[in-house]
Amino acid sequence: MDGVVIKSTGSWYTVRTEDGNIYECRIRGKFRIKGIKSTNPVTVGDIVDFDLEEKSENGIITLIHERKNYIIRKSVNLSKQTHIIAANIDQVFLLVTLENPPTFTSFIDRFLATAEAYSIPVIIVFSKIDLYTKELLGQKEKLEHIYKKIGYECIDISATKNINIDKLKIMMKDKVSMFSGHSGIGKSTLINTIHPELNLKIAEISSQHKQGQHTTTFAEMFSLPFGGYIIDTPGIKGFGVVDFSKEEIGDFFPEIFALKQDCKFNNCLHVNEPNCAIKSSVENGGIANSRYLSYLQLLEDEQENYRIDNYS
Repeated sequence: MDGVVIKSTGSWYTVRTEDGNIYECRIRGKFRIKGIKSTNPVTVGDIVDFDLEEKSENGIITLIHERKNYIIRKSVNLSKQTHIIAANIDQVFLLVTLENPPTFTSFIDRFLATAEAYSIPVIIVFSKIDLYTKELLGQKEKLEHIYKKIGYECIDISATKNINIDKLKIMMKDKVSMFSGHSGIGKSTLINTIHPELNLKIAEISSQHKQGQHTTTFAEMFSLPFGGYIIDTPGIKGFGVVDFSKEEIGDFFPEIFALKQDCKFNNCLHVNEPNCAIKSSVENGGIANSRYLSYLQLLEDEQENYRIDNYS
């Protein structure tokens, strides 16, 4: 039999077949040592083959079908291992807030670069827009300008005030959409507004750290009444990119990729080289300084700087 993994709890995987039946499945040990350095060889969104165990309704996963794409990051506590967040995604909605908790440009840019590497469209969602002061709205408009200029769609939403929720539903119809962002960013509230029957647990914000507490422990896929699927993922505090060589990092920044052929040297890394089109564009205001700093951070692989921000 085959089906799609709709929930992963680390050792068990919930698989839904095409006819709607649900099976709890696990993997045999050999899956874990086939050169897969990921902490989770099977992830939500995977299409898998499985056999039912004798005298049991549980299954054993025997094959993972080739993935169309996936979102991956370095595991938080196991730096040599990676964590695949979800697979076979049509689009990602990256939730962003400017306070309580703040989402910094370094985090946004790391996430966008990873999505670019695997050809996954990202829509930047400015969440809790009803709570923004005039000053925050000004900051939001600056950020929006940076990302719209390089081709990313941005949308303002408020789950509590029902702002642009219908627009979001239209964008999600008949697609597999993943929602991601920091803990406490309003993800569960938004998903509950889109699909009230799910009634997901809501996170509280820590006043001391301005970060949310994890309420979604494992990624899970839900079907939507208006067509399509939503993948809810645990909140992310830091986003470590995986398997980027220094030479290819610039290719995952659309504005750098568009200009790199104008550099004097074919192997220009846009750091100290003479006649660099990228550095000239940064100096002239063509490429946003925050984006260039994120590029340099990735180049240096400064893992401890996930949440350092530069709004300039």
